[in-house]
Amino acid sequence: MNVIKSTNFNFPNQTGFYKGKVRDVYSFEDLLVMVASDRISAFDVVLPEAIPFKGQVLNQIAEHFLKATQSIVPNWLLAVPDPNVSAGLKCEAFPVEMVVRGYLAGHAARTYKSGLRTLCGVTLPEGLKENDKLPQPIITPTTKAHEGHDEDISREDILAKGLVSEEDYVQLEQYTLALFEKGTQMAAEQGLILVDTKYEFGKIDGKIVLIDEIHTPDSSRYFYADGYAERQANGESQKQLSKEFVREWLIANNFQGKEGQTVPEMTPEWVNQISERYIELFEKVTGKAFEKSVTDNVLERVEKNVLTFLANR
Repeated sequence: MNVIKSTNFNFPNQTGFYKGKVRDVYSFEDLLVMVASDRISAFDVVLPEAIPFKGQVLNQIAEHFLKATQSIVPNWLLAVPDPNVSAGLKCEAFPVEMVVRGYLAGHAARTYKSGLRTLCGVTLPEGLKENDKLPQPIITPTTKAHEGHDEDISREDILAKGLVSEEDYVQLEQYTLALFEKGTQMAAEQGLILVDTKYEFGKIDGKIVLIDEIHTPDSSRYFYADGYAERQANGESQKQLSKEFVREWLIANNFQGKEGQTVPEMTPEWVNQISERYIELFEKVTGKAFEKSVTDNVLERVEKNVLTFLANR
């Protein structure tokens, strides 16, 4: 099985290269080409083993939702020249990520359990249980870190520090809630609950555009709608489709990305299980059958398809 652990292409007229946690980004004068690798990260740490087909899953889910939401907000995507590649407009990214939550889960639940009732300047009501639905969706932004951990930040601090102008931030909030509403509706059609997610935005020619990926298992958490209420009433864990199961496995093995901690061994069986969960999420969230790409000489395939795209542009 060939996986994409890293790339090191040198394309004609390339002006830059950036290696993110899971994406390798190639810059051109007015264009970005993002290769979705099979790397997997948790707690802002890239884990040692790559996951077969994970990059394809992320890339094609993002394509699915970017196309479905382009009437709500314009986005950066121009083409998907390869199952693992998206190409689009180069934008000036805002230095914050817009995290939106409809339920008390994940980081929010851990914060709440610690006794805190404020998250990113948003006050949470008393009496909530983990995975309860919130009275209405809330936005809990984070700063964007190229390295290390993203940090929670409030709306007030974003404006006070001048990270985003108030006019732009109001627009980002409106787009975020509209996208979350659309994502919630599309999830419901597939028997899922969109629990929380994050959006990234940039500007091109003074216009705000949606960038990066949306509604993927790396950026979102989904519950199965069937049995949700019964599980909540009985105090049971929710059945979910997200990367949370990887985080839970790491926590159970004493790893949360903290200094001095070691990533537990990822056996071939566990890597395969993660791959199957990602494919399950693709099929469940999009309603489409997943078609595994040919992974023999996968790097040659990617390079050839990107070169063809660039030549025909």
